[in-house]
Amino acid sequence: MNQKLQEINIIIKIAWRNVWRNKLRSTIVISAIALGLWGGLFVMSLVLGLNEQRMNGAVNSYLSHIQIHNPKYLENPKLKYSLQEVDEAIKFLEKDSRIKAFSKRVSSTGMAASSGGNQGVNILGIDPNEEKKVTNISNKIVEGEYFTQGKKNSIVIGQRLAKKLKLKLKSKLLITFQDIDKNIISIQFKVRGIYKTGSSVFDDSNIFVHKKALTQHLGIGTATHEIVALCNSIDYAESISKELHKILKKDLCQTWVEISPELGYAQEMMSNVVYIFMLIILLALSFSIINTMLMAVLERKKEIGMLMSIGMNKKNLFSMIAFETLFIVVIATPIGMLSAYLTITYFSNNGINLSVVEEGLGSLGIGAFVFPFLPKNLYINITLLTLIVAFLSSLFPARRALKLNPSEAVRSL
Repeated sequence: MNQKLQEINIIIKIAWRNVWRNKLRSTIVISAIALGLWGGLFVMSLVLGLNEQRMNGAVNSYLSHIQIHNPKYLENPKLKYSLQEVDEAIKFLEKDSRIKAFSKRVSSTGMAASSGGNQGVNILGIDPNEEKKVTNISNKIVEGEYFTQGKKNSIVIGQRLAKKLKLKLKSKLLITFQDIDKNIISIQFKVRGIYKTGSSVFDDSNIFVHKKALTQHLGIGTATHEIVALCNSIDYAESISKELHKILKKDLCQTWVEISPELGYAQEMMSNVVYIFMLIILLALSFSIINTMLMAVLERKKEIGMLMSIGMNKKNLFSMIAFETLFIVVIATPIGMLSAYLTITYFSNNGINLSVVEEGLGSLGIGAFVFPFLPKNLYINITLLTLIVAFLSSLFPARRALKLNPSEAVRSL
């Protein structure tokens, strides 16, 4: 056992010295691997950050974690298809400690008109006190205020819609819609607040009014079209939805993934995309490692022949080449990982200003500032993946060294 340990110790020392026999070449390879890891991880953190921001923006602006509807309303959003088990749903949501807050809404479609033009809109009747606990619209007000207490004909609109219709604070906006009896109703509202979220599509088509004011004009009494709930953690959404399914017999409970499957699919795919992207980068880097180690082997052809002649077996020779490769990667990986971690941490706190392409990002539901994001476990997994690729990269140069004929190698120039 001691003899084997001594042999391994000698091989490790030889391998370490071999790495630094050509300092320039080793430094270049180490730098290439470190830069490759840094660049790959930063780009993926940017992609994950964009996706995370898009998802959080949708959840915090209008989706929430859970929504409850009349099944018929989802197929055909008519006023008459209101919730049938409001009391049962509220009773459950109030008692469940996993629920952070919930809000009851009334929804209708209509036409918004002003002196500047007109546009179709989605009208959301809300209780301002309930809604501000569930969505972030109250925190996204850029002009005016969220809602003025006691003024039921107040309206809060998106900045993009305000620009289209040339509206300012205290401007009058005529909303036309059908009541439950299909009568055309036109109500004049006063703009009390203008909000701006990360999604220009949402800002362009959604307006908020007092629920009581809207239900009164719609003629639906105390009816509610949807209940949206925010959980203490997004991970609770699925389990809570399943429990509500057992309680509600007539109404349907859905998670944010079911309501917006494209967001859920993107979230699920991103974790796989990270590994695929990094594997492509590592495969490209592996050719650099193979080329460097192959050059090192061919340059030391005579020396390797002498080592084999004096008794170094193939196992030890293979180990020496493998250790040389691993030493290069073991030096480069922490440098690349640490650089990536520091860069990602800095920009995740300060953000990257992409206001130049704000309009394009807004159409995807992303704001002007992007905050890179990378889960901690990915650093460990990518490190292990790098070491595996490095070991595989050492196989070809080691195999080439093992094929050398000692007598021919010693006589080589």
